[in-house]
Amino acid sequence: MTMQAQNKKVDTTMKIGKSGYKVYSNNRYAEKNDVSVSPIGFESEARGEFSFEIKGRLKSGEVDDLNNDGFPDLVLYVHNGDSLNKINVVGISSEKNQSVVPIVFPDIVDDMKLKEGYNGQDEFFLMEGSLVRRFPIYTPDSTSGRLVPSGKIRQVQYRVVPGDRGMLKFKVVRSYDYVKQ
Repeated sequence: MTMQAQNKKVDTTMKIGKSGYKVYSNNRYAEKNDVSVSPIGFESEARGEFSFEIKGRLKSGEVDDLNNDGFPDLVLYVHNGDSLNKINVVGISSEKNQSVVPIVFPDIVDDMKLKEGYNGQDEFFLMEGSLVRRFPIYTPDSTSGRLVPSGKIRQVQYRVVPGDRGMLKFKVVRSYDYVKQ
């Protein structure tokens, strides 16, 4: 299930079967906004709404089973408001529909290989239990020094794995560059 927003209020429900999440954000400010999430179809003690602040606007979201446990996980895509269309990912995992835990998403600038040629223009989607990220690769122009598109695209596939202190994290399982046709 997917939702899209263009600087407008987000009020949507995304489910797999009878379980999922109701997501709300007024998306009023470019710099930061609050997001409220209400689990749906969870056990009674896990039905409470929780809120958190994002840096930017909620662009879209999807639900899938990312950790292969049979329960729905939520991925929200947050546009940080810059002209490079950089997207941040907020992940939330269902713990057997009894509680939720965050899924930590790594910053691309912390990965020496992936950040080479990165200049935003992110595109994200879920595919068969994986998170996929695509972006054009840029190279410095020899005359001006400015970054220009190379004509190549980098695709990165992430899987959810156990992290520290009972949390989960997205881990790169593969990446490759290809020429855009």
